[in-house]
Order: sequence, then C-alpha cells, then structure tokens
Amino acid sequence: MVLSSRTVHIVSVHSAGEIGDVIVGGVLDDELRQLLLNEPRGRPSCNVNLVLPPCDPRADAGFLLMESEEYAPMSGSNTICTTTALLETGMIKTQEPFTTLKLDTAAGLNVAFDNVPAFVFHLDLEVEVPGLGKILCDIAWGGMMYAIVDMAQTDLTMNPNDGQKIGEYGERIKRAVQATVHPVHPENLGINGVTNFIFTAPLEDGPGGKKAQNAVVVSPGRLDRTPCGTGTCARMAQLYARKQMAEGESFQHTSIIETEYTGTIVGVTKVGNYEAVLPRVKGSAWITSFRLVVLDPTDPFPEGFRVGDAWHPRSTPKNLVQ
Repeated sequence: MVLSSRTVHIVSVHSAGEIGDVIVGGVLDDELRQLLLNEPRGRPSCNVNLVLPPCDPRADAGFLLMESEEYAPMSGSNTICTTTALLETGMIKTQEPFTTLKLDTAAGLNVAFDNVPAFVFHLDLEVEVPGLGKILCDIAWGGMMYAIVDMAQTDLTMNPNDGQKIGEYGERIKRAVQATVHPVHPENLGINGVTNFIFTAPLEDGPGGKKAQNAVVVSPGRLDRTPCGTGTCARMAQLYARKQMAEGESFQHTSIIETEYTGTIVGVTKVGNYEAVLPRVKGSAWITSFRLVVLDPTDPFPEGFRVGDAWHPRSTPKNLVQ
C-alpha cells in the first residue's frame, strides 16, 4: 500500500446548480488550485473555496475563491456555498431566527449576504468583434469586472442546448473588450481588467419586481449555472445607471437553467468618482457530499492536466501539456 503524499478535506456544495466546493482541511501550498480544479480531480465547471482565518478583525471567517483561470476577488454563489458549509458543518454556530456572518474576501468585507458596492465604468462602449462586427457593451464592477451585452445584438437565444455557442461568442466579445479597455478599481489597483461576461435578456416587470434572464460566460468559455451573484450585482449597477432600477427595488435574476437569485439595491454610495449601489443577493445552497481528495506520490499529474475538448486550447498552460 502506497501512502498519499497529501490529502485535502472538502465539503461539496452547489448553489443554484453551480459547484462551489469548500476546503476545510489539508491546506499546504499554492499549488492547490491546479491540483483541485484541473483534471482528473476537477473540471471547468468547478469552483473551490478555501476557508482561512480573516485578515479583517471584524470578520467571522475569510475565504479565498479559486476558479479555473483565476483567483476571483469575489463571487456571490461561492459566498452562499461557503456560508452553507460553515453553518451546516458547525464551523460557525447557527443562530435563530437569522444568522449573520461577516466574511472577508479579496474584494473586501462582506457582511451577511451584502456584497461590496457595485458601479459602472462604461455604458455603450463600442467594440469591434471579429466575425460579429460592432457590439455595444456596458462595463461594470459587482465584485468582479464584467462586460454586459444585450443578447439581441447577436443571433443567439437563451437556450441551454446552445451553451457551447454562447460560450464561444462570450469569450470572443470579452477578448475584444480586453483589447479596447482596461478598467481599474479606484480603491484597489490590484483589481483590474475585464475577466467575466454577461449576455442579458430583456428586462421584464414581474410580481416581485424587475426580472431578467442572463447567461454568464466564465473563462475558459463555459456557462455559469447560476444567475451569478457578482453578475447580479453588476447587472443591478447597470440597471441603476440606466435609470431602470431604483434604490429599494428588487430584481429577480434567472440563469441559463432558470435557477434564481434575488438582488436588492439597499442603498447608494460613491466609489472614487463613480456612483455606486449597495447590492444584496439572496440565494440558497445545498451540500452534496463530503470528499477526501488524495494525491498519491506516484501520480503523474500532481497539478492535473487539460484537454481541448473541455478546456479551450488557448487556455492550456504550456507546463500542463503532456
């Protein structure tokens, strides 16, 4: 019997269909993201959250968000997944009738399910996209940087069966945006550049307030299964900037698979010179399993691998090509 060189304890969680696993033990080094998110232990549609002691003394816990292509400064679905894991495993005591957590993230302190202030950098930014022509984009911050595009500018529809084409278009437009503009957060220069993308459907009036469907494209070109927490915040900032949503209003945001988050503008503020909204996002998450991830010392893939049928070839790091 060969002993493992390391083990990682994970609580598997999903929120609205998006996997947001939570690491609760076995942390040693910064190779963790590649080990857990590359094949054979991960896949493009996975996220992993690392629970850490908070840097901010006001927080109950800190967590680091790991996606396939980056360490995200903030994620709403991963916040919901991490909160669920912390409470349901007893790491943080549940209080009735409401439990309020303060979570420390790279984007700043999150209090309960309130996100960092969200704001718009650009409205109607025109970009030239190869094969698609001129596309108008709105650029907004909601905990991550987003390019937001009305899907009606393309030949796409909100059909999950067309997910591959939606992902391809989204990545193509996002690369054109990246070549055109490079926004920098006015209070954190380390947060810069557009890394995420949202296709939007028309805004409707529903019984609970405004409602719209979206498709969020996450690198390397796959669809977020959730309505996306930070994307919902960026969308509310966009709607506020366009005077289509007001302070105190709620917004039902549905995903490509019609799961739902509820967003509310609970206040307004300024971030640097930008008018910003204070967004609150409500959603649920469910624990699906408890996993013990193992790395055998003889395993030929200690940092995993990527194959172009699931990972876009342009995103495959040279050191992972076998």
